[in-house]
Amino acid sequence: MAKDRLQKVMAAAGVASRRQCEELILAGVVRVNGKIVDELPVFVDTRVDKIVVEGKRLRLAERVYFVLNKPKGVICTNRDPQGRRRAIDLVQCSQRVFCIGRLDADTTGLIILTNDAELTNQLTHPRYKVPKTYVATVKGRVDAKAVEQLKKGIWLAEGKTGKTAVKVLKAGHQESLLEITISQGLNRQVRRMLARVGVPVKSLKRVSIGNLKLRKLGTGRYRELTPAEVASLRRAPKAQARGGRLPTKPRASDGRRKG
Repeated sequence: MAKDRLQKVMAAAGVASRRQCEELILAGVVRVNGKIVDELPVFVDTRVDKIVVEGKRLRLAERVYFVLNKPKGVICTNRDPQGRRRAIDLVQCSQRVFCIGRLDADTTGLIILTNDAELTNQLTHPRYKVPKTYVATVKGRVDAKAVEQLKKGIWLAEGKTGKTAVKVLKAGHQESLLEITISQGLNRQVRRMLARVGVPVKSLKRVSIGNLKLRKLGTGRYRELTPAEVASLRRAPKAQARGGRLPTKPRASDGRRKG
């Protein structure tokens, strides 16, 4: 019989990330066939083994995958004490889903929602390279120097950003349109990069993750991903040579309706 690592099975069931599932196992809150397991590795066969996590029988939910064109003002979290509208409120699904990564409230566009914790980890873990493309509407004309700075990397609090693909889609005196592709997932990264080169952002929209594109999906609309799109997303992550860590900054002396 084919067996899988217990933490992988738990993550696939939507319990938590694989690392968090490992912590639950080591904490002694997981039972397999009535016996507490608190050491790793543990291998299970979901066809015959009974798995209980914190007193609740583990049931493998059907995996679901959606792409949503997130409107402005919608947040990408499952809990919000302020009661704001959430991305999950716009997707009608009987399964408990969550966003893969986040878009800030002011940023619109492509966000993936799923109950697949394993895929979530693959697309968001810092050691993987998954390109994400944004279209930014900015004030005024962007000079060539700013574009080159963005391409080479910008120093932020976390360190220097990686190389960035930048294309000027429209150049005007009042406003310009930039296409920016990054492979990191720092908080509000594109906005902060543009701010550092003195380019004020009027609006920001994510249009693709890997090979998955937003295309003509209307604002606030969502659709299910095709099996081919899910397979493409699984192939997207590529391990970075040095674990994807940002270098330390040198001292001064040197994430509605179906349609």
